Amino acid sequence: MIHIITTGGTIEGLEYKNESENTGATVSIKSLLQNVNVSFEFEVVQAFSKDSRFITTEDRALLKEKIDTINSKQILITHGTISMVETASYLGKLNIDKTIVIVGSFILGTEENSDASFNLGYAICALQTLEKGVYIAMNGELFPWNNVKKNIDKNRFEKNAD
Repeated sequence: MIHIITTGGTIEGLEYKNESENTGATVSIKSLLQNVNVSFEFEVVQAFSKDSRFITTEDRALLKEKIDTINSKQILITHGTISMVETASYLGKLNIDKTIVIVGSFILGTEENSDASFNLGYAICALQTLEKGVYIAMNGELFPWNNVKKNIDKNRFEKNAD
């Protein structure tokens, strides 16, 4: 079984004005998967619903607690792209004995041209084939937690320069 932990972000269609004001989730990850008739078992739980700019160390500790309570070795985390690298690094340094893939979208999940569905599908496929560790899956590429950066100018994730 794949366990999916949601944390907010544009992949869930959340639009933010500030830390305390957001539109609320308008995209259901569970519905996205049910609508495409996936054949694997999955469970979706929410850790929190935040713009990733406002995710704290305490939020990441809560995320780790949720991961610890899940028996599955395959965990998918939906996350905003702004601090995705920081969350991947936090979890990666803990050397958790599970496969964890973090995914999000650059374009609001409610938009017709959103990358949310593609990224979600790619991340799920990657999750089922990877060895234990923490990874970021975005726009058809996979990055280990300790070799990834967000290129703000190009609006994409890349490997760190060698």
